[in-house]
Amino acid sequence: MTTETNTAFEGFKDAFKNIQNLEVPEAAREFVKKTANTAKDRAAEVFAGSERVTAAVENAVTESVTEAGKISRNIQQAIYEDAEAFFSGIDKLASAKSFSEAVEIQSSLLRSRGEAFVSRAKATTDYLGKLAANGAKSAQDNFAKVYNKTA
Repeated sequence: MTTETNTAFEGFKDAFKNIQNLEVPEAAREFVKKTANTAKDRAAEVFAGSERVTAAVENAVTESVTEAGKISRNIQQAIYEDAEAFFSGIDKLASAKSFSEAVEIQSSLLRSRGEAFVSRAKATTDYLGKLAANGAKSAQDNFAKVYNKTA
């Protein structure tokens, strides 16, 4: 049975010997090299694109944090100014020598606080409008940078 088994596998044995000596055509080798280089280039492009996306996100987050800090400082400043005006008003009211003078001082204080409120509301509206426009422009620019370089 060993002779029959050896005879049955002789064809496979010869085929494997021939495969080991089989020469790969130049065109096939060039195709594999070209495909590998193309894949390598695409991987580098994807990596560069991901770097641009990360930079755009970092930029947007940094701008958001900076703006949040500005808003917080402006709110703190407004609170301080309001407290200062309140205590100044109390001091003025305390110095009133008559009821009519106190009403005059109170009216003047209310008018000045109302003007301050309107001024802050206008400044806030302008600021938020500019912030929204700049944010939209920044997002559009970052998207264009990322899209144009990956497309």
